Amino acid sequence: MTQRLDYGALAPAAMQAMIDLQRHVENSGLEPPLLELVKMRASQINGCAYCLDMHSKDARAAGETEQRLYLLDAWREAPFYNDRERAALAWTEALTRIAGSHGVSDILYEEARKQFSEKELTDLTYAIIAINGWNRLAIPFRSEPGHYQPGDHGKR
Repeated sequence: MTQRLDYGALAPAAMQAMIDLQRHVENSGLEPPLLELVKMRASQINGCAYCLDMHSKDARAAGETEQRLYLLDAWREAPFYNDRERAALAWTEALTRIAGSHGVSDILYEEARKQFSEKELTDLTYAIIAINGWNRLAIPFRSEPGHYQPGDHGKR
């Protein structure tokens, strides 16, 4: 599959806005390993090969285990994720699958609030918005997986 077009070059101001949002997320204080799990889970749901390739490499480079990456799709049944990660993954799934869900339940919100401050939950939500946005650029324009190496974020 060949990339259809260079969306960053064709809309540089929009690309810069996406990069600025991503920079905010990265500087939010949320744990990088948690953010990589969120990026991976949203990308799994959306079927974004490019982002899965990128974030699995970034997660492994940051010390994430193969076992946790392989079982991320079944995080509810796997004992390898802590309560904060579980809350983040549930929040990620709810926000990524928001269409037809009639919103986010009060129960889910309360579970997330047990693990995240209001500021952290806001930043986690921006992280989910960002990865869903990246997925929605990479998928239709066929960003080609396989070439990314950790540290190459400027070369989307």
